[in-house]
Parts: sequence; structure tokens; C-alpha cells
Amino acid sequence: MPADPLHSAGKPQRSMTSQPPSGSGASAIEVRRSARRRRTVSAYREGDRTVVLIPARMSEAEEKRWVTVMLDKLAAQESKRVLGDTELAERAERLSDQYFDGRARPTSVRWVTNQNTRWGSCTPSEGSIRLSHRLQGMPEYVVDYVLLHELAHLLVPGHGPRFWRLLEAYPRTERAKGYLEGVVAAERLPHLPATRDE
Repeated sequence: MPADPLHSAGKPQRSMTSQPPSGSGASAIEVRRSARRRRTVSAYREGDRTVVLIPARMSEAEEKRWVTVMLDKLAAQESKRVLGDTELAERAERLSDQYFDGRARPTSVRWVTNQNTRWGSCTPSEGSIRLSHRLQGMPEYVVDYVLLHELAHLLVPGHGPRFWRLLEAYPRTERAKGYLEGVVAAERLPHLPATRDE
């Protein structure tokens, strides 16, 4: 009887998931099973894909659970790392290539500290994009959404139907908008003075 290819002790077995759970920054997930790996699970980014390493004997349900756990863990680690202006410009270029066929080409992309009521702004005539420093530390998918929003303004100046159709290409648009709306709502809540017991 031939060996089960999914559980053989040879090369690590791989499976690809084309659509990651919402919220992750990668476009694809590759799960690598290893017979030598007994209990540990790990993950890392490899280009625009996420690689998750798991034990070969893990069930499909456990695999799904661990992929979600590891994606959340990676996203949390990445959100703590603040991108510089150069990295922000490179990210904008990648997003434009991925979602707008490279048509949105800003001349500059940078963080600013003077935008406290807006998440980002764009001057289409100059090709400049500015993101509020308040986004630093937020999840990557939120920063990506704001970048894409401003990139879309280089192609369509207003917020009409054509503009929103462009953003439909980004699968986390609604989730990111909800996150930002939650942040704004939380800022408006009354802040009660701390009691001595706290």
C-alpha cells in the first residue's frame, strides 16, 4: 500500500490557500506540514505570502485555527513596527500595482503630525499623499486602506461612485472603515475621572 502523501516523513507537505482570513496583510497563505515538527507552530512572511509551519499530524480544523492564530500574531507584531516615509512610499507603490494596475503614482507619500481630524489627504495636482501619524500602530490592513483611499484620489478626485468602485477591489475596505469609525467613536466617549480604587 503506498504511503499517505500528506503524512509522509519526507519533504514537508505544502498546501496553498488563495484567500487568507480577513485582516491579514498577505495575499496568500502557504501551510507547510512537517513530520519532524511535533507540537510547535510558527509563521513568517515571504514576499506577499505568509508561510505557516505545522506538525504533519494536525487535523484540518486545527490547521485552520492555527493559521488564524498565527496571522493575528504576525499582524500584531507588524503593527508595532512603525513604517518610515520611504517604506510608506514603497507600500503605496505595491498597493497601486496590486489594486490599480500601477496607475496611481504619487510623487511623495509621508507621515504628518498636523492632521488630527483626517486620516489622510491627497493633493492630486501635486501627486502628494499625507497620512496622519495617528495611524501608526494601527493594523496593517487599516493603513493599507487609507493609503489606497488616497491613491484612488490620484485617479478620481471626489467621492462619487467611480471612486468607491475603485476601492471595491480591496477586500478589507469595509472592515478598515469600521475600525476607523470605532476609533472615532471611542474618542468621543466621555472620559470618566479615575477613582482612587483604580
